[in-house]
Amino acid sequence: MRIPRIYHPETLIAHSEIALCEDAANHVGRVLRMQPGQAVQLFDGSNQVFEASITQVDKKSVRVSLGEGVLSDNESPLNLHLGQVISRGDKMEFTIQKSIELGANTITPLFSERCGVKLDGERLEKKLQQWQKIAIAACEQCGRNRIPEIRPAMQLEAWCAEQDDSLKLNLHPRASHSINTLPLPVKHVRLLIGPEGGLSADEIAMTSGYGFTDILLGPRVLRTETTALTAITALQVRFGDLG
Repeated sequence: MRIPRIYHPETLIAHSEIALCEDAANHVGRVLRMQPGQAVQLFDGSNQVFEASITQVDKKSVRVSLGEGVLSDNESPLNLHLGQVISRGDKMEFTIQKSIELGANTITPLFSERCGVKLDGERLEKKLQQWQKIAIAACEQCGRNRIPEIRPAMQLEAWCAEQDDSLKLNLHPRASHSINTLPLPVKHVRLLIGPEGGLSADEIAMTSGYGFTDILLGPRVLRTETTALTAITALQVRFGDLG
């Protein structure tokens, strides 16, 4: 059996004994049905991993004993901020999960003119919490030891207007540039992925006004969730640590 990787939201201290958080305890105790003496691996977002042994399991809690912390840096040299217009159903969850596996550092859910999802207030807050849990689970699975941030949802133009030194990219089916023609080196990218119906003409013009470069992935029309993963993969091959 593969040793489970578990995220702990508080700072871990070598050679201490701790209680796992509620979500982790439920997963270890009820889902995996692990018992005292079995091994787990913990990380706290500091790029360290700790080998640990379960010392106690009961209905509501799991306690573990930690070993020494070991630095384990699996982060890409490319810092990638994905701005994803919220998609329907489980497509958004899929995009978040796979984008993090591919190395995205930050994800901001966006609202645009053609966004088909209506979320606000408590429903939106619950979605954000759910998406952050998906980010944590993706890191536990793929071996990343830093947890990417799922930012609060915002309007498309407000996100585009944010100022930083990133290369700003927007996917467009009639663009004249491809990822392979972008100049080297690049360390920071803001990648905009539109909704299932695409960005409107006014929105595309707006992104250009904020310094976004239109790029083309290829001759075929991709679904929004496929577009995000294809673009991130191509960017990681070109500027990051894939391939």
